[in-house]
Amino acid sequence: MSTHEREITTRTDLCLPNGRLNPDAVGWTRRPLHRGNLRGWGRAKRWEYWGIVTPSHVIGLVASSLDYAGVHGVYVLDRATGVELSKDAVVPLARGAVFPDRSGEGTARVSGGGVTIDIVQSPGGTSLRALASGIELDVEIPSPEGHESLGVVVPWGPTRFQYTVKDLGRPVHGVLRLASGEHRLTEADSFAVLDHGRGKWPYSMTWNWAAGCAPGLAIQLGGKWTDGTGMTENALFVDGRLHKIGEELTWTYDRDDWLRPWRITGERVEVEFTPFHDKISRTELGVVGSLTHQCFGHFTGRARADDGGWVEFDGLTGWAEEARQRW
Repeated sequence: MSTHEREITTRTDLCLPNGRLNPDAVGWTRRPLHRGNLRGWGRAKRWEYWGIVTPSHVIGLVASSLDYAGVHGVYVLDRATGVELSKDAVVPLARGAVFPDRSGEGTARVSGGGVTIDIVQSPGGTSLRALASGIELDVEIPSPEGHESLGVVVPWGPTRFQYTVKDLGRPVHGVLRLASGEHRLTEADSFAVLDHGRGKWPYSMTWNWAAGCAPGLAIQLGGKWTDGTGMTENALFVDGRLHKIGEELTWTYDRDDWLRPWRITGERVEVEFTPFHDKISRTELGVVGSLTHQCFGHFTGRARADDGGWVEFDGLTGWAEEARQRW
């Protein structure tokens, strides 16, 4: 089963020399091939988000530049007790924030407001270090040979567009240090997920994102923000191989009870997501604001691979979210 979307197989620039969207950049990739050469100030967004799931904890790190501010955060959920630890920072004009143009290459570094995050990328993997009040994370995230990720350029127009890389099910090992003690992360039972973003966004936007992983299997699903653009960010990963799903999906969930089961469906996707925790993130900075419900939980269901066969899964762990942004 092939998608109607164009697969890009050579390196390309996201933007033309004048800063507008390069039409040849619109498509999807199996490995990061786009250079996020954003120009100018205004509406430009750059971020690296890493989500890490272990048997005992869920960890989230975000380093971002929204032009007018850097919005950074470190989050830890104790899965046994439901206790959350978090530290968020807003740095005016994103002072000191450094982001590379390509995913998987170079260093991203942010510091301010009591949060420091260092992300060092190389062909062999990523070193990730974060420090905040009561939280210290030091991990390595190897990139296995042949492991594929989903890169997508979503075009709203020549001056509004987004490049995203969703890299799921990466092995991770290292240490998480909390006031309650030291917790080792091992590749046998932990995984990491990357959301790399570069683009120029409209002022107001809502999106859905779901990511679930188990050994040898992962599902990546998105919605709302890609509607009507001709591009989607949906994929199935089997033993590290990407199967692109080029259809807009139907998301069904209860905005009055976020912990009720979610359903995500289409011709190639039949998924139910059962949350066990709702992480609520809210920011209000005048005309700028955001509200995100990121629910952690488990996925069951099935998705069609490229050969048309259904791949069944049960117990994938991850999250599904709704984010509403004014930025």
